[in-house]
Amino acid sequence: MRIPASRRTALKAGIGAAVIAAGLVTSLPAFAQDKLTVLLDWFVNPDHAPLYVAQEMGYFREVGLDVDLVAPADPNDPPKLVAAGKADLAISYQPQLQMQAAEGLPLTRIGTLISTPLNTVVVLADGPVKSIKDLKGRKVGYSVGGLEDALLGAMLEKAGLKLSDVSLVNVNFSLSPALLSGQVDAVVGAYRNFELNQMDIEGRPGRAFYPEEEGVPPYDELVVVANRENVADKRLPRFLEALERGTLYLINHPEESWKLFVKANPELDDELNKRAWRDTLPRFAHSPGALDSRRYTRFAEFLKERELIASVPKLDDYAVELK
Repeated sequence: MRIPASRRTALKAGIGAAVIAAGLVTSLPAFAQDKLTVLLDWFVNPDHAPLYVAQEMGYFREVGLDVDLVAPADPNDPPKLVAAGKADLAISYQPQLQMQAAEGLPLTRIGTLISTPLNTVVVLADGPVKSIKDLKGRKVGYSVGGLEDALLGAMLEKAGLKLSDVSLVNVNFSLSPALLSGQVDAVVGAYRNFELNQMDIEGRPGRAFYPEEEGVPPYDELVVVANRENVADKRLPRFLEALERGTLYLINHPEESWKLFVKANPELDDELNKRAWRDTLPRFAHSPGALDSRRYTRFAEFLKERELIASVPKLDDYAVELK
């Protein structure tokens, strides 16, 4: 999954600082201040707030971890690097993890960062589309085929339509611009905490339709994945402990946490990221280590029904709740 170019620009993160250092390897057995590398899913943004709060508050250090948060040059790389044993942890997506697990990658979810979907179908608030049913015969922009098609198809079916009732247009990661210019009537893949705020700032408010309200099983947006062979690593429960502390501090002290976040990432101190911070706050997993087995099984079955995976992988093979 990739963040569209519109959001990428708004985040103002330099790709030069995002390149993964060569030779990242799993740290040696536990000792004081163990090194731990965490590859992010994309450039630093408010979705990663608990990680940076935990870092800035010293929670990782207090559990004996020296955590390196690394933004990737290519968002497809982090899970693959973890699977290859070249990094300790990666921030990924539940749907992506389940598809990769079905392909045989040795990855397992050990924690959750954001426990609700962020993906939406967005239209202009003052436009003619007032419900999913109104999409019939209209153009819908998308960036990445596969999962987005599956989400949109399920939402259309709930409204009594089919995917063939709309015209799909690849807008090449320019979701908001395509919608604002009239190139398309709706876009799928817009994030509720970014694109909606960006459109509002530009004076063209949007209306969002949420997959989990329109026939798609709910899923975790961002998860923490490790190599399946390393689930007994003693650093991992300590990482989750510090992450939970960071999340709870963030929830209890949002303004102070924002200051910590922009202290670490001053280039993100702007109106869009302030709004995204506010809208992402209630979506962080309060207990990052907890695993909702039923949710994972239900969404895996959805992926199989949509022919994105050939069979439902065994849950224990790709998702664990550490003790």
